[in-house]
Amino acid sequence: MNALLTSLESGVLSLTLNRPEKRNALNAELIEALHQALERADLDAAVRVVLFRGTGKDFCAGADLDELLASANQTINENERAALQLGSLFERIRTLPKPVLAMVQGRALAGGAGLATACDLVLAGAGAQLGYPEIQRGFVPAMVMALLRRAAGEKVALDLVLTGRLLSAEEGGRVGLVSRVFPDGELETSTLELAGQLADSSGTAIALTKQLFYQMDGSTLSEGITRGAQVNAVARATPDFREAVARFLKR
Repeated sequence: MNALLTSLESGVLSLTLNRPEKRNALNAELIEALHQALERADLDAAVRVVLFRGTGKDFCAGADLDELLASANQTINENERAALQLGSLFERIRTLPKPVLAMVQGRALAGGAGLATACDLVLAGAGAQLGYPEIQRGFVPAMVMALLRRAAGEKVALDLVLTGRLLSAEEGGRVGLVSRVFPDGELETSTLELAGQLADSSGTAIALTKQLFYQMDGSTLSEGITRGAQVNAVARATPDFREAVARFLKR
């Protein structure tokens, strides 16, 4: 059975975590498959949006515990390389010049919550839960903290990683970890509708917007405005911009 299922329809590349018997836990095979899929997404002009989803009841339970336990017998250098495979996946999602969405049903825990948090938009069912319970297993939510601090702020982020408590989808929305919450029965339809809307938008404008948004992280107001002016100037010269304005003026 393939650990990752892929399908491309109307510009939306769906990447489906397919280990339902393990609640879609992330192992080395699945992480490598995700890297390869994102490489395809970057190079294939037919891909305009990437959508992460999971089979079964849960989005992703985090790291595969059997694999994690076996790693206790490996060297620190070996474990660091393995950890960076997941960490670099988070980075790759952020640097991909196309919007990346997570459709979260059931639970997104630990590295699974990190995977969702790395995405540009998180669409969750009303019954979904997110959390970072690593500390309850004697482990450290190490790499996901780099994302969590930015998304939820210092006090909320530290509360979540120290206690390991789970958030409902609604609570996740309040603290900045969830973009939109849909009724569970409408999650797939609503998510695909949004993905289709993004796929129909200007790919150039979306790429420039996403890049600028993340580049502004940590910038001063002056630096952000300066960089924004530079991107503004570039955007005015793109064919997408000229065509869109021309269409608008013809109304």
